[in-house]
Amino acid sequence: MRVAVVFFGGASRDRIFDLAKGLATGIERLGHDVDLIDGEKDVNTKLTGYAYIAVGTGGTSFFGGKIAPAVGQYLSGAGIVGGKNSFAFTPTRPFGAMKVLRTLMGVMEHEGMFIRYSEVLRSRSEAEMVATRLKLDH
Repeated sequence: MRVAVVFFGGASRDRIFDLAKGLATGIERLGHDVDLIDGEKDVNTKLTGYAYIAVGTGGTSFFGGKIAPAVGQYLSGAGIVGGKNSFAFTPTRPFGAMKVLRTLMGVMEHEGMFIRYSEVLRSRSEAEMVATRLKLDH
């Protein structure tokens, strides 16, 4: 199965990239083909050919749970994403991680994506373990 791991780093780019890389490694261990896509730099990459899409981002405000508008803009122009099974993730933070995750899921659902699982991730090793819970074969 072809899987896309799309991440939007913003101010915490290194941390989110590390989580995305861990997720991609875990999915590859399950025998799937994974492409790691930087949603801020690879803006013309289409997601139509992927059977499963993981999307991760951090928040842009300390408490408010806001995410960068680039996430919605990218997903709306990324081809056919409606009806695709997906996973939403965000890094842990002192305040507002669940709000960020809910906002991200709202943007993904607005594009018609089916969110099968979501998680606030603490580390790369946790991201690798979460990959086994995604049920990619269904």
